[in-house]
Amino acid sequence: MFKIIKDNTTIDFLSPRRRIVAIAISLLLIAVSIGSIATRGLNFGIDFTGGVLLEVGYPQAADLDRIRSLLRDAGFAAVQVQRFGADNDVLLRLPPQEDADPNDIRDSLRNTLAADTPEVELRRVEFVGPQVGQELTEQGSLAMIFALLMIFAYVMFRFQWKFAAGAVAALAHDVIITVGFFALFQFDFDLSVVAAVLAVIGYSLNDTVVTFDRIRDNFMKLRGVESLESMNVSSNEMLSRTIVTGLTTLLVLVALLLLGGESVGPFSIALIVGIIVGTYSSIYIASAIALLLDVTAQDLMPPQEEAELADNLP
Repeated sequence: MFKIIKDNTTIDFLSPRRRIVAIAISLLLIAVSIGSIATRGLNFGIDFTGGVLLEVGYPQAADLDRIRSLLRDAGFAAVQVQRFGADNDVLLRLPPQEDADPNDIRDSLRNTLAADTPEVELRRVEFVGPQVGQELTEQGSLAMIFALLMIFAYVMFRFQWKFAAGAVAALAHDVIITVGFFALFQFDFDLSVVAAVLAVIGYSLNDTVVTFDRIRDNFMKLRGVESLESMNVSSNEMLSRTIVTGLTTLLVLVALLLLGGESVGPFSIALIVGIIVGTYSSIYIASAIALLLDVTAQDLMPPQEEAELADNLP
């Protein structure tokens, strides 16, 4: 039986050497991520910092460089200008201005744009106060912590605490690296990115749970086989599903990044990074942590069945 298993295993994912290399790479990425967050910080969007957001519509394709130049000449050097869907839809983001009335800022922005293009249409105006931004930051952080705790409880109930520890370690790994990527390259970090990170948690968890299901089945079928070998077989059996699911999702996200406009860019980037890292962590972090905790088939057996098995052993 052992020879047949080895013949069916095409990639030795979880050999001690590869696990050490994978964990070293992950620790390096986590260190860079935490260092970037600590030193560079996140480039928070208006959702967190507060400020003014305006959506304007032009009768023709908008020239973003000209709009930036007009607003810079009018004293709005810090304004962010980006497309919002179609070529004639533009989103303006302005950080909070001390001792300035938001209504005056709105009127000044609109008048500046209308002086160059009288047909410009003001479609939406939003004011976000710094206090609201602080509350959103706290609530977003609590949402991630709560999600990880609930996932630990779910996986522990469905499998066993050693698998739960591996799953939560993999999810924390994915979140830290994804957020660190935004800190390193200073992409805009807004509520859409928080939503993307939570979606990454769900995607990675699904991939991990499916892999764990196969590992549990093989633990029961391949009695007498070492945990490492059984988990390697399971990872190889799930490899085609993992590749197809990941590539299909990435194709959609790349299309969204290229064609969806600047407003959905950070959301798409967060999902792309998270799915790549999450696919990697399902094998090299979740399963590796379970192996480090010495998970065995006996851990998944009901107490009565485990006692009967122990009695039957020579």
